Amino acid sequence: MSSRTVTADDRVRTVLYPLDGVGLDELVDAAALLTRVDRKYVLPVHDAVTVLDALARTTAARVLEVDGARSSAYESVYFDTPDLVSFRLTATRRRRRFKVRTRTYLDSGTSFLEVKTRAARGTTLKQRVAHDECPTALGAGRTFVGRTLAAEGIDGVPEHALAPGLVSRYHRTTLLLPRADGAARATVDTSLTWELDQPGAHAPLTWSVPHLVVVETKGGSTPSDLDRLLWRHGHRPERISKYGTGLALLRPDLPDGPWRRVIRRHLSPGAAAPVGTTTPPARTPGHDDRSL
Repeated sequence: MSSRTVTADDRVRTVLYPLDGVGLDELVDAAALLTRVDRKYVLPVHDAVTVLDALARTTAARVLEVDGARSSAYESVYFDTPDLVSFRLTATRRRRRFKVRTRTYLDSGTSFLEVKTRAARGTTLKQRVAHDECPTALGAGRTFVGRTLAAEGIDGVPEHALAPGLVSRYHRTTLLLPRADGAARATVDTSLTWELDQPGAHAPLTWSVPHLVVVETKGGSTPSDLDRLLWRHGHRPERISKYGTGLALLRPDLPDGPWRRVIRRHLSPGAAAPVGTTTPPARTPGHDDRSL
């Protein structure tokens, strides 16, 4: 009889098991954080488990629990123009940048259409509406996208030209982190996979990173207990974007400037080539965001 492989998601759920659960309504009331400061960390699974074990033993953090489940499967479909305006604005670190995606909670089939923009002082603003259409089509949601981008001062983006491109899938565990000045939130993503259809290809390009965990804290300018634990264990915030990093990884003809360090350190074949991965072509030597 074959035994099931223990995944990173299994290990995260196990180490966080001692923590109390929190319902979705209470989490949203305490830390909706649609405008926030994000800090992202990329860790090997063992290191992530070590930090989360310390969090479970030393803090009053709680885990989002929905119908008894403490992790959920997600799928995000990113939309961009044919000339990749969204990607290029982010790759060149423009202040007025944006991201458009559908996010589907695969366990329930519920989808949202989301627009993320940069607000004052580097904070992230996320606005979303329920999306009852196919996740790979904007449909009537184009009106929401156009109005949201215009309201945030992002001009010249033809929402009718936005088309689906990169897809990311992963499992997510969400934490509520109480603080004296309110509450912060954190997400722990495992089993991350990117997929990209290429014209003329027999199968989509894919890149999976089962050996890594992406931890993101979402709060105000004051670091959370989880941030401080990560720092204490030698981990610092890194630049990673599921859209930007994934597309730069699978499209080596594109600039990788903001994410070059995380790609070389964690995601390149030389760092750790996951089994079963479709390896993209080699990146052009010396390619950076000055090529735009």
